[in-house]
Amino acid sequence: MSETETTAPTAEWLTLPELVEILGETLGRVRRLFDEQYLVGSRRNGPLAVPAVFLKDGQPLASLRGTIIVLKDAGFSDDEAIDWLLAEEESMGRAPIAALREGHKSEVRRVARTLA
Repeated sequence: MSETETTAPTAEWLTLPELVEILGETLGRVRRLFDEQYLVGSRRNGPLAVPAVFLKDGQPLASLRGTIIVLKDAGFSDDEAIDWLLAEEESMGRAPIAALREGHKSEVRRVARTLA
């Protein structure tokens, strides 16, 4: 687990082997979660890793996939999408990932669409 300089310093990051263990899936299935945009990760600190807050109850956060797709459609790279999700968004008064975890996906996606 590592931290990044550009995101919240308290963010816990999970590597692929940790995701395999937490999700109870094969490595191939975990990789498909990235391919199908259920998860987004970063290699900026070495091995591919995902912020732990992207998981809830041992599964990828259900509302994350659609939000990742909106951000990718807006031209965001994986690292940019992660940074946006973890940083406080002025218009929401909190980090988008916090809003998603609280069930406010419509608000998050509405703001994300304005970023294109």
